[in-house]
Amino acid sequence: MDTPSHDSDQTPAEEPKADPKDSPKVDTANPGKRKRLLLIFAAVLVVIAVLYFVYDALVLSKRVTTDNAYVAAETAQVMPLVSGQVIAVTVSNTQTVKRGQVLMRLDDADLQIAVAQAEADLAGAERRYGQTAATGDALQAQANARSADIGAARAQLLLAQGNLDRAQIDYQRRQALVAAGAVSGDEVTAATNALRTARANVAIAQAGIAQATATRASALEDRAANTALTRGTTRDNAPEVLAARAKLRQARLDLSRAVVRAPIDGVISQRNVQIGQRLAPGTAAMVIVPVDQLYVDANYKEGQLQHVRVGQHATLISDLHGDDVVYHGRVVGLAGGTGASSALIPAQNATGNWIKVVQRLPVRIALDPKELRDHPLRVGLSMDAEIDISGDR
Repeated sequence: MDTPSHDSDQTPAEEPKADPKDSPKVDTANPGKRKRLLLIFAAVLVVIAVLYFVYDALVLSKRVTTDNAYVAAETAQVMPLVSGQVIAVTVSNTQTVKRGQVLMRLDDADLQIAVAQAEADLAGAERRYGQTAATGDALQAQANARSADIGAARAQLLLAQGNLDRAQIDYQRRQALVAAGAVSGDEVTAATNALRTARANVAIAQAGIAQATATRASALEDRAANTALTRGTTRDNAPEVLAARAKLRQARLDLSRAVVRAPIDGVISQRNVQIGQRLAPGTAAMVIVPVDQLYVDANYKEGQLQHVRVGQHATLISDLHGDDVVYHGRVVGLAGGTGASSALIPAQNATGNWIKVVQRLPVRIALDPKELRDHPLRVGLSMDAEIDISGDR
């Protein structure tokens, strides 16, 4: 049985109408407001840019800064000037020392022996000079004695010559009487012998004069040679004595150098010597850092150095103390070359793969000693440096 069907046309549900109150309001003034905000923002940027350029022109352009700066000092190398074994070391690293303070001692036994030997050599030189001077006086006395001998020999010759003359006359007279038979043969013989004796005495007297003259000449020559050794000198300035005294001074100086002292005030660093170690002259034993005479080497780029001059003022800040401590300094010099130019292996810029690298030149800045005492620094610490170049622009 068929069930009658009913056509049911369903009316679609109507969408709810939007409430005008719930719809967003369109702000017709929004574009103008946005434009004003953009204008304000642009104006702020312009003001900031103007302020920056003004600051750059008035401040930044008058200063050059770098953070590539480090504390340095003229350190003193401590090294012995004589060889010897270390018997005492009185300081250690980080210890503060004063100039003249004893740092270490070397065994000086050999040096004391050298001093004693030098003293003996000096005494010997002075004694030899005295002997030489005394020898000269003796030679002069000998020459004077030979002069007296010459006078005596001449007198003896005159006497012998007189005797010869008398003997000659007596002989001639007796020869004349022989023919007359007035004298005997014995008398003639005696006269002949007397004549011969007189002649011999004359020859002896002449030989005595010659010998005395030769002896005097020899003594004078020896005296002259001896005088040449001492002429213009005394015991105090004789060359041999002066040389011996110089050796004695050197020996005493070497002995004093067995005690090594601090050459400057500062702090001990890099001590590498121990008791018992034998050191040769020039061996580096330690370093003294003068912490009250520090300076800063600021490595500026080459483009920053156009207006940097000696004498300009600088301000510096250390990483150690921070911004609370500001150091004041003065430019005292610019290095003669860049760091790269003095490197152990200099750069070879003539190669085909050359790349330009901005170079840096060390600028030395002296620090205020009072500020260093108030806020100590140490070698190698990092610094920020700023140089006032306004006076050169």
